[in-house]
Amino acid sequence: MAEAQAAFKEIPEIFETELVESLTARTESLSTFRELGPPDLCHVVKNTGRSGQRDLGSYHFVSGVDASSSASLAAYINSLTYALEDSSAWFSKSPAWKVRNGTFCCFNAFSRVDIRVDVKIPGGVSAYVIDLRGERHEATPEIWQETYVSAILRAILYSDDPTYLLEAYRKLDPITTPEGEIRFLQAAEALFMKGWQVGSDPEIQVATIVSNHLTAAILKYFGDSGRYQQAANLFEKLAAREPEVASLLAKSYIGMNEEVKAVQIMANAMRQTPQSYTLLHVQCDFLRSKSKYEYALKLARQAVNCAPSEFVTWEKLTELYMDLKQYESALLTLNSCPMFTFNGRDAHRSLTAAKVSLPFSRSIGDILPDRQKTEDDEADPALQRLPAPGLRGTWSRAYSLLTRLVSQIGWDELLKTRSSVFVMEEEYRMQKAQNEIQQFVAQTNGTREPDARRVIVHEDGTVVPSHRTSTSIPDDASTRGIISKDSSADVNGSQEPSIPMIRVSTESDREREENISRAVPPKIHINGEAETENDIADTIEKPAQAAAGEEKEEESELPAVAPEPFSFSNKRLCERWLDNLFMVLYEDLRVWTIFRAEVAHFKTQHVAYRKTGFEWEILGDLGLRLHHKEEAKEAYQRCLDSPRYSVKPWLKLMEMYAEEGDIQRSIQTAIRVAAYQYADYTEMTFPTQIARAFLKLGQIHGHAKISFTLLSMGLPEPILKIMDSYMQYGQVFKIEGYDF
Repeated sequence: MAEAQAAFKEIPEIFETELVESLTARTESLSTFRELGPPDLCHVVKNTGRSGQRDLGSYHFVSGVDASSSASLAAYINSLTYALEDSSAWFSKSPAWKVRNGTFCCFNAFSRVDIRVDVKIPGGVSAYVIDLRGERHEATPEIWQETYVSAILRAILYSDDPTYLLEAYRKLDPITTPEGEIRFLQAAEALFMKGWQVGSDPEIQVATIVSNHLTAAILKYFGDSGRYQQAANLFEKLAAREPEVASLLAKSYIGMNEEVKAVQIMANAMRQTPQSYTLLHVQCDFLRSKSKYEYALKLARQAVNCAPSEFVTWEKLTELYMDLKQYESALLTLNSCPMFTFNGRDAHRSLTAAKVSLPFSRSIGDILPDRQKTEDDEADPALQRLPAPGLRGTWSRAYSLLTRLVSQIGWDELLKTRSSVFVMEEEYRMQKAQNEIQQFVAQTNGTREPDARRVIVHEDGTVVPSHRTSTSIPDDASTRGIISKDSSADVNGSQEPSIPMIRVSTESDREREENISRAVPPKIHINGEAETENDIADTIEKPAQAAAGEEKEEESELPAVAPEPFSFSNKRLCERWLDNLFMVLYEDLRVWTIFRAEVAHFKTQHVAYRKTGFEWEILGDLGLRLHHKEEAKEAYQRCLDSPRYSVKPWLKLMEMYAEEGDIQRSIQTAIRVAAYQYADYTEMTFPTQIARAFLKLGQIHGHAKISFTLLSMGLPEPILKIMDSYMQYGQVFKIEGYDF
């Protein structure tokens, strides 16, 4: 009861079971923060002033607060005093709760310390620094500058990350005026050479001065709004000190459509830093935009030579091989990609809450469904178990390359390409059996009786004399896959190291798919539809490495004619992670093919095809992963028919409509997305998905047409005010389209 009376009106908060436990937990977790750190933590203590009434501690997470000084952070805590429910009245017996003191914590990602501001109301303000050991230090101007930039980087990069979910997380605009933008650019310039200290995206193994969270945030902030001029001005100053920054400068000029100047910058920079893979990649992207794939391929190869341990260089080379339709080379290059362990965003340690207060604004929430679990939140377990949505970092990027490959050449052709470049299990068994036969014959020739030459070939390719028991043969002989010395020797006679062969399917899998593997592989259409309704199960051939349906469980006598010898010198072993991704792709294609076949069947029968809202959402995501955009759009549209609380279908449709330039539908979906965001305490305008969608519409139609369309819809005042804030942002920062 006390927590309910002490809760803020429109700000989320988590009430503590023990006072200041959130601050203690944050201090203990400081050493675990690897990169940018978690969002800022705001902790407040409330009481009524009555004797005997215990204090209540609560906290919430926030990003976008100005962290340039102790005064600005204290001002935020002071603003919370006006957010309390005012329950005091002349007839009320309940005492009024007030904020007595508060602590604001902001992580400095450069120096790896936590800066904290304690505010006592009424009273004073004290600021100090907590290091990784929990010791206090004085806050210096340099620490404040680093903290200010760290806070803005988190606000920009965490603004629309769908994988970073926190309870009671409030998002505010980090930069609200052109003056604030100039101040950010000045601070970024001063700290630019330290940018590598804040880490980089999970696809980058080693953060550099041009590949880190600082440069990513600058390009995201100015790139999303199409205002590359400000970024170019910053990089122009920095390029004079550090030649490698020329890659960022050239990228900015290309974004401004100043291609001649960008080419001149790249040409000059190549003479100074010829080994910069980021510079080579900018040139690659420019040449690809001009369809000069052969030239771009040479640069991509050079980038791989310059940074062979980086995933992005191999990824770019794979993309170019696909552009040139050299699919075997693309698959081999993908197999060579270095994969990194994915480390998610830094987050706070979760604590047991006494109560969680998530106030809901009814003026905005009237257009949203109730946040209650319904039957539309249920889905078929087969859809929920799809492994692809769980891929992150380099694994997700590699899977995107694989799905692009299958969308271009189809599943059957992909399997043929795979078997032509990688050693398959059947080939390995034949080679192993042949080598063992030759060795056995050489050992027994002239030294044993004739019946000793009778040998037995097991199903895993192992050859043994008929008088020996099979118990001496390991059960996992077929999974070892060690290439024999004879087959691994190259032209110069050098020996390849022994590498384990990877299996995709187990024996039980092959038995279960026996009927499918014996059948002639059917043709798969790129759109994923089966040729006939009755052949749904046979449409997708499972990527098993074993021979199809020819193996016997029992032992067989050695045939009189030995197989023709062959070599693996022109093939490679498939990496285990790529084998796993093939199985992930198989699961996606199998589910998608069944779904499209069912849709086609129900259409021919003139019967409505029904799914729950959650199932339509999963199928929409699946369609996007497999590059079936129109079918995915249809699934998301069907998802809207159900009263399910989910922003994803509205968000995906808004992005699609904005790409098409459909102003009416884009705005209708943007209204729902804005309502969902404000219901989840995202009170920021930029950078957000809605801002990006409006930028695309503004470039086509102009902001005036968007504003008039909003007015013509007769929206409620709170909703109209939210939508108008995006137009105001365009006016203040002069985004393209604001003046027409």
